[in-house]
Amino acid sequence: MKLSRENSRALQIAFETFARQASTVMTSALRSVCTFTLISGEQLTYTEYIETLPDPSYLTIFTLDPIQQPAVLQMPLAATMACVDHLLGGPGTAGQPERPLTDLESAVVGGLYERLVAEVRYAFASLVPVNPTITGVEYSPQLAQVAAAADTMVVARMILQQGTVEHDVSLCLSFNGLLPYMNSSAADVVTDRDRAQRAEASARLADGFQDVPVEVGVRFRATTADPVELADLAVGDVVRLRHPAEAPLDVTAADVVFAHATPGSHGRRLACLIVAPPTSPAARQHQES
Repeated sequence: MKLSRENSRALQIAFETFARQASTVMTSALRSVCTFTLISGEQLTYTEYIETLPDPSYLTIFTLDPIQQPAVLQMPLAATMACVDHLLGGPGTAGQPERPLTDLESAVVGGLYERLVAEVRYAFASLVPVNPTITGVEYSPQLAQVAAAADTMVVARMILQQGTVEHDVSLCLSFNGLLPYMNSSAADVVTDRDRAQRAEASARLADGFQDVPVEVGVRFRATTADPVELADLAVGDVVRLRHPAEAPLDVTAADVVFAHATPGSHGRRLACLIVAPPTSPAARQHQES
């Protein structure tokens, strides 16, 4: 399935925004002019994308909630090593070693890649609000199985220029994950329907709560008793309650006190009158009067 011209343009704008933001992040972090330039955006199967990557590469794998499939930011190892060199005070010149990073080097450059991945949130804000989170790093493209071989991906090809050195960089996202958010007209219809369904469900729930029976009890305050005394209780025994005579009774539901009341009667039935809690200003004013 091919994207429409409008959707393709929206993706291009998002990728261009990412390239622009990534240039700012790299330049400020390395204190050296770095420029990302978008070359193309294309649809490829995941296998086709993997086959175009150099081995080894520095692949940052990250999630894009609510998009289910992970995404990949691919950078050449030479570019990553140059970043480490810059961050440690070196010149970051050409001829960097191409090997997996040590734990120390990974810790040094990890913050930079977190900032780069975070810019995906800003770049795609107009399409879908995503929350990028790095989940891992892989050096072999064949081992970075973030999608099935035949899954369609959207790939942005960019050129990273560090001084006089240029590197091929790519950003790979799930096509099927983006597609529901790309068709703005369909998304609006779904959103309106969902909004109407939620409003209707909320109204029905509010109406239904009015007819739900709730068991309510009126009780004295709890009294502590010894188990031996309880075992010896017989008809006619008197148990002393620790409820003050002037204190109202507790009105409870599911063992939660939600009101206070005084005992009374209504005709031939026992009843209670809801009163202000003892600590309220109204109750204190009543006691003083």
